[in-house]
Amino acid sequence: MERRTRSALLWAALAAPVVTVDRLGMNEPADARQQLTALAVLAGAVAVRRASPLLAFLLAAALGLATAPSLFTLSHGPALTVFALLMGRGAGRPRRAALGFGAVALIGTAKIAVRDVDPVVEWLVLIGTLLFGAVFPWLAGRYWRQNRELAAAGWARAEQLEREQRIVADRARLRERARIAQDMHDDLGHELSLIAVRAGALQVTPDLPAPHREAAAELRAAASHATDRLHTVIGLLREEGDERAPLAPAGESVADLVARAAESGLEISYTDDGPPDDGDGDGDGGGGGEWTPGSTSPRGAAQGAPQDPSPDAARDAPQDALQDAPQDTTARALHRVVQEALTNAARHAPGAPVAVEVTRDASATTVTVTNGRPAAPAPPSRGGSGLRGLRDRVTDLGGTFEAGPYGQGHRVTARLPVKGAAPGPSRSGAHLAHARRRTVVAFGAALTTGVLLVGGAFAWYAYSRTHSVLDPADFARLRIGEARADAERVLPSRTAADPPAERAPRPAPADADCVYYRAEARLFSTVPYFRLCFGRAGDAADRLVDKTVIPVRDGRSREN
Repeated sequence: MERRTRSALLWAALAAPVVTVDRLGMNEPADARQQLTALAVLAGAVAVRRASPLLAFLLAAALGLATAPSLFTLSHGPALTVFALLMGRGAGRPRRAALGFGAVALIGTAKIAVRDVDPVVEWLVLIGTLLFGAVFPWLAGRYWRQNRELAAAGWARAEQLEREQRIVADRARLRERARIAQDMHDDLGHELSLIAVRAGALQVTPDLPAPHREAAAELRAAASHATDRLHTVIGLLREEGDERAPLAPAGESVADLVARAAESGLEISYTDDGPPDDGDGDGDGGGGGEWTPGSTSPRGAAQGAPQDPSPDAARDAPQDALQDAPQDTTARALHRVVQEALTNAARHAPGAPVAVEVTRDASATTVTVTNGRPAAPAPPSRGGSGLRGLRDRVTDLGGTFEAGPYGQGHRVTARLPVKGAAPGPSRSGAHLAHARRRTVVAFGAALTTGVLLVGGAFAWYAYSRTHSVLDPADFARLRIGEARADAERVLPSRTAADPPAERAPRPAPADADCVYYRAEARLFSTVPYFRLCFGRAGDAADRLVDKTVIPVRDGRSREN
């Protein structure tokens, strides 16, 4: 019922111009039969507009072409525009609409060609009417439909994203737990490895009683076993591709990390060939310097001042030195590489000497951790996830990572850009802007062309209509039998291009040359016409033989 009501309202809206425009004198009036036919055709177009939008448009265009070859009519123009808009809203292919527009243009051109009218102005009016009254409304309808489809797709996408967001949130919580577990693995694993190193150093002390030596061995075995168990458990929780959290303790530099490892009994040497740190916290906290067992600590070497390598001295060191640790991603990655490499050296190469070397240049920082041959057989390796995570982290920052056997030991090398890897510029915004510019230029060109065509057609229409007006007083002074040369003195420069000859009260005389003039200069309305016929042969040659007023259809001549 609602659909029928809407169809009835649409038909009433489109039928109103058909009935009222003629009565207002704004169009060539049509008789009752023509109006009833037009109303019936509009009813059929409204009925089929959903099933066949193209057919509904062609029916409206047929009404316009039947009334005027140029398709420009105030009676049927609104219907043409509405059905073009509805055709654009439909899901039909653009090719079918283009064929329909082409067919209307071709039929209109053929009608203009066979009529005795000025073809240029009529064809321009046809093209302008077709462009602005059909093509542009069709494009507006397509935009309307696509906008609604995009809005519906957007809401559907929003609902899908909400569902995915809930899934991502659940997954993020699980990954956060995995990261916390990984953090525990890296930090606690490192500390447990240092405990094992300290227990091993205590075990080989010459003056240690046998029970204490046995307890130190058990402590070392327990620490190694706890490290392996921690590695196994955390390895089960970790997923491939998990993001690595920043693991460097607050304020700890690479030099501090090496110092803690040395204080735990690890035989380690540290070399940094870079310039001394200026203390602004922008470096990795190492600075330039060299440190070996028995000499100053790495921090002391870096700062050029001796320092007691004992654990108490390390704990009593000024806290300002701890604040020199970097906070940038590159420095944290360097700290992480050294930490993991020292942990692996303590676990898999107990008693082997370890060398940490940091080299710097203008573009990158390279850290190398090398351990020698272990003094005792090493337990078998059960994972390698720590090195895989390091490789992912370093490569994500634009660096390179290598780890593998070196001589009788093992070496880890990481090279990182000073400022980290900068993502390349995105060109998606430039492509989008270019596409928008092309769309604006194409639409602007089409609009400009249409405006020029319609403007030129209207200008020519106004010029031809206003320059073909014969003043009623001059028409009244013309006398039958007057020479054509004398009559042309008061006649306008142009004749009417499309006179309503069928409305003349009597037919034109035989063997006569008839011309038509408008009685008024009004545009877009029905006006009376004057018909002047001049003889062609005999005594009446080139003389006025007939003068007739062609009134409007209701009989009003409007002759002053």
